[in-house]
Amino acid sequence: MAISKVITIVNQKGGVGKTTTSVSLAAALGLAGYPVLLIDLDPQGNATSGVGVAKDDRDRSVYPLILGQTGIEDCIRATEFKNLSLVPSHPDLTGAEVELISFLGREYRLREAIRPIREKYPFILIDCPPSLNILVINALACADELIVPIQAEYYALEGISQLMGAIRLVRERLNPDLRISGVLLTMSDNRTRLSQQVIDEVRGFFKGDVFETIIPRNVRLGEAPSFGKPIQYYDERSSGAMAYNALAIEITENLATQVINRESRESLLIENKKSTNYNSEVRFQ
Repeated sequence: MAISKVITIVNQKGGVGKTTTSVSLAAALGLAGYPVLLIDLDPQGNATSGVGVAKDDRDRSVYPLILGQTGIEDCIRATEFKNLSLVPSHPDLTGAEVELISFLGREYRLREAIRPIREKYPFILIDCPPSLNILVINALACADELIVPIQAEYYALEGISQLMGAIRLVRERLNPDLRISGVLLTMSDNRTRLSQQVIDEVRGFFKGDVFETIIPRNVRLGEAPSFGKPIQYYDERSSGAMAYNALAIEITENLATQVINRESRESLLIENKKSTNYNSEVRFQ
């Protein structure tokens, strides 16, 4: 793949499917043949346990990594799932916000930490805690794109203006190239009128920034983490697994379009430069 993407999954609200999306999308991309690195930036460590890794190795977790006490190569853990690697979380990460206060450039700690291995992974996914603290700011500052999961239930857009405000500030001050890959509607129940009303409301609010894929409310999605498996390995035929596979396809197709557009722009610039040089030579003669 010509470029790699750092994608942060973020929403300061809890219970909207951030970790489920992080784990399930990482597994889907891995099964599609893309090496994926999943970074668990949530002190609760649910993404870590969700791929069957214990949260007991403090020295090989994201905690010493973000504090600069170790390198990322020492923190990356293999998983039993195809093409999926993990930088696990640890409960001590809770204290990182206080410890980072004295650090210069503390908003860029994660960006600098992943720089040595970034080109090895077409996709680096970051699972965030349900807040807008310094850990989340680090995830926003190093990301190319954001996925914003929103639950298809009442009050879906509650607090979203605060998140959009934080994203705007990060663009202005820390990461001008940050973009929203898409808003992802989760926990949708097609049997209810309310879900469809929320879907229409979210699509109206975000216009073209909403994924076509909608994640259904699915019991198997809720069961998979307790077995330490992504949904594709727990029940590959479930509606949840198929939905996240569809999301992976949508994301890779968007990425392919970006690569084609970038290469087309580069070719056009080269041709324009050649044309300009040729015209200059003609005028000179």
